[in-house]
Amino acid sequence: MKKVMITLMLILGLETGMHAQQITKAIGLRLGYGGEVSFQQPLGSANRLELDLGLNRYGFGLNGIYQWVWDLSAISDGFNWYAGVGASIGSYNYYSNSPLNVGILGQIGLEYNFKIPIQLSLDYRPGFYLLNGFYPSYDEICLGVRYKF
Repeated sequence: MKKVMITLMLILGLETGMHAQQITKAIGLRLGYGGEVSFQQPLGSANRLELDLGLNRYGFGLNGIYQWVWDLSAISDGFNWYAGVGASIGSYNYYSNSPLNVGILGQIGLEYNFKIPIQLSLDYRPGFYLLNGFYPSYDEICLGVRYKF
């Protein structure tokens, strides 16, 4: 009986400890018009910073987005939606032959966090580039697949 009680207490303790752990970061891919390596770093309980290094047929870029995250657990546990603003720096020659472009970005998306450490997201990130004329970025709805740790 003593062994059974100790085993139950250990299982209960491990279960409680597993739920007490907060998954804080995520790394993975954001795929759509091109591909990006994506990293998310929480900055608080309801906001985070997303850094993406991307490549498409017109060049490459580094994007930084400050995001606000809202809970949608009324739909299902694990759902969130988010919106954010940020900046981009890179070499995109779609509209110009400039070796450098700087842009401002917006982002809105929906994500689902599985019980395993995987996150799927769909988002849209429009932007405007500022150097060599003011022109919009070409972006579409992208799929994000990230490992949370």
